[in-house]
Amino acid sequence: MDNLFVFDHPLIQHKISLLRDKRTTTKEFRELVSEVAMLMAYEVTRDLPLKEIEVETPVAIAKTRVLAGKKFALVPILRAGLGMVDGMLNLMPMAKVGHIGLYRDPVTLEPVEYYCKLPDDAVERDIVVLDPMLATGGSASAAVGFLKQRGVKNIKFMCLIAAPTGIERLHRDHPDVPIFCAAVDERLNDHAYIVPGLGDAGDRLFGTK
Repeated sequence: MDNLFVFDHPLIQHKISLLRDKRTTTKEFRELVSEVAMLMAYEVTRDLPLKEIEVETPVAIAKTRVLAGKKFALVPILRAGLGMVDGMLNLMPMAKVGHIGLYRDPVTLEPVEYYCKLPDDAVERDIVVLDPMLATGGSASAAVGFLKQRGVKNIKFMCLIAAPTGIERLHRDHPDVPIFCAAVDERLNDHAYIVPGLGDAGDRLFGTK
C-alpha cells in the first residue's frame, strides 16, 4: 500500500513482542515504547536533506555533510503519544514539541479538540504526529486535520501498531500523509481495541486503569 511503511527490523519486532506481553510492567512498557520510537525515528527521518561542509579533524580538512537546517517538530496526541516523545528527542534534540488533546463526543462519536499547542513556526516545520495505536483512525485523522487547519503542510504519522481500519481511514481522509508503524494487526474488536494489539497503551504507560 502506498504511503504505508511497516518496520521489520529485528530489534523493533523483538521489542514490540515484549510490549504485547501482558506481564510487562509499567516501567518496562514505558522504556520499550521510548526505545521503539527512537529506533523508528531513524527511518522516519531518512529523507531529511543534507548540506556539505568542511570540518577540521585532528589530521586534515574533511568534506562532510550535516542536516541542511530542516525544521522538525513532534506532536503527540494526548495522552499515550507522550510516551513516544523522549525516544524521538534522543535522536533529534533540536526538534520542538507540540501537543494535541482530543476526546470523543458521546453523542456524535466524533473527535473534539480540547487542547492544541504548537510551536510558533509550526507551518515551516516537518511535523510527525505520534500515537502508539492507530485503531479506528478517527483521532489520527482529526489531529492531522487540526494541523492542516493551522496551515501545516508537511505531516507524517507514526504509531507502534495499526489496524487495517485505521490505515484505511487515515489514507482516505489524508492521502498525502505517510503512515509509519511497527506492526499491522488483524482487526478491531467490538470495543475498538486492536486485536491482538497490546491493550490500552495509555493505561499501560501510566499505570492507570
